[in-house]
Amino acid sequence: MNNKYMELAYKEALKAYKKGEVPVGAVVVCNNKVVAKAHNLRESKQIFHGHAEFLAMQKASKKLKSWRLSECDLYVTLEPCPMCAGAIIQARINNLYYATKDLKSGVAGSIIDLFEIPFNHKVNVFHVDDKDKSEKLLKDFFKNLRKNNK
Repeated sequence: MNNKYMELAYKEALKAYKKGEVPVGAVVVCNNKVVAKAHNLRESKQIFHGHAEFLAMQKASKKLKSWRLSECDLYVTLEPCPMCAGAIIQARINNLYYATKDLKSGVAGSIIDLFEIPFNHKVNVFHVDDKDKSEKLLKDFFKNLRKNNK
């Protein structure tokens, strides 16, 4: 695990925050080289699959000219949802590193662990400490959203 990649994912989350998107960022790394970065764009693009990890994997596939990302690692600031977990497995991601647990929709151990089901590909999953930066950013976002909706 390389903390500089999680820091890049956090910087992507900050971009989402500034756009009024749920602040989640993701980075795809292949052979110690960043091949794609993305942040949530679900609201601004009005696409259901506009999650950071999904978009980052799409960019990586395009750049690497392959849907198979088996030599790649994914760094994301929030535990993946079921849609993204499925995409991570299907893309054959090697290692997944995430910073913040998602107790409402996370499926890397919070609600269930989709990565433990014996699919055709096994992703190595690691919950990493980013000193609660990602969690604080998410909490601040939703706190401001609630305040502005009153």
